[in-house]
Amino acid sequence: MRYLLIPALLLAAVPALPAQEKRTTYDEHVLPILKEHCAACHNQDKQRGGLRLDNFSALMQGGSSGAVVKPGDADGSLLFQLTAHKAEPKMPPNQPPIAAEKIAAIHKWIAGGAPENAGSKVVMTDKPKGEIALSKVARGKPAEPPMPKQPLPLDPVVRTSRVNAVTALAANPWSPLVAVAGQKQVLLYNADTLDLLGVLAFPEGTPTVLKFSRNGSLLVAGGGHGGKSGKVVVWSVATGERLFAVGDESDAVLAADVSPDQTLIALGGPSKVVRIYSTRDGKLLHEVRKHTDWVTSLEFSPDGVLLATGDRNGGLFVWEAHGLREFHGLRGHTAAITEVAWRPDGNLLASCSEDATVRLWEMENGGQVKNWGAHGGGAQSVRFLKDGRLVSAGRDKVVKLWDGNGAQQRVFDAFPDVALRTVPTHNDGRVIGSDWTGLVRVYNQADGKLVGLLDANPPNPAEQLTAATKDLIAAAAARDTAGATYKASQAALDKANGELAAAQKAVTDTAAAAKAATDNVPKLKAALDQANATLADGNADANAKDVLGKALTQAAATVADAAAKAPQDKALAAQAAKGKGLADAAVGEAAAAKKATEAMTAAVQKATGDHAAGMQAVTATTAAMQAAPGQVPPKQQAQQAAQAKATADKAALDAAQAAVKAAADRVEKWKAVLAGQQTAQR
Repeated sequence: MRYLLIPALLLAAVPALPAQEKRTTYDEHVLPILKEHCAACHNQDKQRGGLRLDNFSALMQGGSSGAVVKPGDADGSLLFQLTAHKAEPKMPPNQPPIAAEKIAAIHKWIAGGAPENAGSKVVMTDKPKGEIALSKVARGKPAEPPMPKQPLPLDPVVRTSRVNAVTALAANPWSPLVAVAGQKQVLLYNADTLDLLGVLAFPEGTPTVLKFSRNGSLLVAGGGHGGKSGKVVVWSVATGERLFAVGDESDAVLAADVSPDQTLIALGGPSKVVRIYSTRDGKLLHEVRKHTDWVTSLEFSPDGVLLATGDRNGGLFVWEAHGLREFHGLRGHTAAITEVAWRPDGNLLASCSEDATVRLWEMENGGQVKNWGAHGGGAQSVRFLKDGRLVSAGRDKVVKLWDGNGAQQRVFDAFPDVALRTVPTHNDGRVIGSDWTGLVRVYNQADGKLVGLLDANPPNPAEQLTAATKDLIAAAAARDTAGATYKASQAALDKANGELAAAQKAVTDTAAAAKAATDNVPKLKAALDQANATLADGNADANAKDVLGKALTQAAATVADAAAKAPQDKALAAQAAKGKGLADAAVGEAAAAKKATEAMTAAVQKATGDHAAGMQAVTATTAAMQAAPGQVPPKQQAQQAAQAKATADKAALDAAQAAVKAAADRVEKWKAVLAGQQTAQR
């Protein structure tokens, strides 16, 4: 059997509140404080300033200065201002402020609607605080993106034992501000940092619809208690101040929006009626009773001219926003309308339904432009990106991204249960989705990767500080590990750089050595040739001198024999002596020439060896030169791998250091929050 996942039905699944979330009432909590510190001057018999504090009805009537309690507006209530010494005359007079926990109790009582007792119906102050209407519809990005300009409360109004289904999400159109619905509260997050920025109390019940105004300056929440009551509340984004509330529904509000010129608030729900209220005085201006079933979604067009409304029976209408004359009846859906959304240019309206489809409608004739089956079992949410693409969520547990013609571009990771809501962030950079289990995921739109989570049931500041401190310790340990890893990879890179440089230098050095060896061979060959020529000349000279020496020796011997035979021949004896001298001189020259050839032979041998060594050097250096380039590529690959690892490890270290800083910032943030709370309580 098909069933409709709408907020009113979700309320039955909300778990009981923990004991610490017990309702603060006048009778049980505030009256004892007033009796102890204030009743001496403000009682039945003595009503200074015309004010009586020991009786609920009298207190709510106020005194001579007017009302002192504004249900839902603690900071604007005189009772809180005077007891907290935030305004004059400070009360009790001429005394220090009463205990901080007592001031906090008074603040909580007023913020919660100032109920008399546990059974009292809360009636919040609805009158608008100042003028919020614009003189004209402002289109485009404002000069200053709307963000909280002052610290907002970070204490959760309610902390449940388990998280509830997140039935409402909204993203500011111009700043990274995201609103997440919680029980009796709206949580504000920074979509870029995922930090909790503030908690806005919604004592009316559970918000079932959240919308930012078109200029992003207002946040609208509609909701209530299923089958009991419903309201729409408007806050200032800049201050977090609750500006006003409208509506007095007998059931939870399921659909709400503020017009682009901020003059109108539209709401709808199980009453089947669309009601339009003025933001100037909170008065009901118009009612539309055309719907035959619960009004489940509505939205003003970007120019504020039209208002689209859809119901649980598949009824879909477009109205003229001022006057509510029917503009188009859009027929096509066969089951409940779950959400309607206008394209930023206002030319197309998107609707999604339990019939599983998303449909696009043009406004000139009210014709259907496109329709496609988006989510098996039923589509729950559809929103436009600024560039005309769409995101949707459905019963198939996924969030999907579509182009402007309905072609699927991306399916984000599936949720554990039915995906209820989805919104794109201000710059289309991220997509946020929620599901029945209370999970709120933030995805990167470009690649579909999960960026992080938004806690729909956040801890209180003390618990946040404890968690942030643990995160800081873990981040510091991860940083140290990343630092050691990077140090090792940097050392490996230095080694790889050195080896690559050596290999590249070897290419140059071996080429130079090969060239030098090759260039030296001709010199060695010339030296060898010269040595061989010198040896040849020396051998010829030695041989000639040897022949001459032998001839002269033989001739001298012949003359000497003749002289010996004629001793009386003095002339012959003289010639014999002369011949012997010539022979001895020639023999000596022959011996000297022979000895000189020995040195020449040694020179030839040396030159031959030098030439052979030179040729070997050419062979060796040429081989080295040819081998050296082959050593460079593996060294380059090793260096590149080492560089890539060092780069990745440096990025990991940078990320780890950034994580440490972020964790440290969170620690300081929560320390400051707690310190501020302690200061406020003193």
